[in-house]
Amino acid sequence: MAKEIAIAKDLSLAYDSRETILQNLTFSIYEGDLIFITGASGSGKSTLIKAFYGAVAPAKGSLSVGGVQMPSNSRSAIDRLRRKLGIVFQDYRLIEEWTIERNIALPLYIAGYDQKMIKDQVDRLLKHVDLTRRRDRLPRELSGGEQQRAAVARALSHNPMLLLADEPTGNLDDYSAQLVHDLFMKINQLGKTVAIVTHRMPTNIDASYRHFYIEKGRLFEIN
Repeated sequence: MAKEIAIAKDLSLAYDSRETILQNLTFSIYEGDLIFITGASGSGKSTLIKAFYGAVAPAKGSLSVGGVQMPSNSRSAIDRLRRKLGIVFQDYRLIEEWTIERNIALPLYIAGYDQKMIKDQVDRLLKHVDLTRRRDRLPRELSGGEQQRAAVARALSHNPMLLLADEPTGNLDDYSAQLVHDLFMKINQLGKTVAIVTHRMPTNIDASYRHFYIEKGRLFEIN
């Protein structure tokens, strides 16, 4: 039996007491899963992703991620959890004054790794996302698709247990979006657990995956 990475039981999420965004969600995410989370705009897809890294606390029910029970009153527990996660956002969030190489290395600098280890890991990741020849460029010198691939590499740099992607292709054309989705599927096939919020499913899914669909505050697994 695969290890459970996240467990939700009767989970409800809300930003305030007036409106519940998601209600009574029960599911598990297992090591090695590839999960696509879809639903209409405003359905709560991004809210669910935020709950995984402690940005939204459960209104009721329970959520455990990486052994950390939410909500956690311990700031250090949330910080430890976030160091186990990789997060990719729609707007890339690269540091504009830094090269792509340095952006990818950021989590490793923060973790205090030595320079040789950082260089070796960044070299591997640049090759993995096909950006080796762009390593010395600034983000503004890259296309949107290239910037997002750099953001994926940065999210992977510290070998997270779970990679979360919140509308990672929302700013991309169809071709670039498919390249990014292909990259996520390749990452999953190498054994990484991946959960992706998306408004458009990739056209050629060649890996085993799970599909969570959110509608009217409820979560349905549809395959």
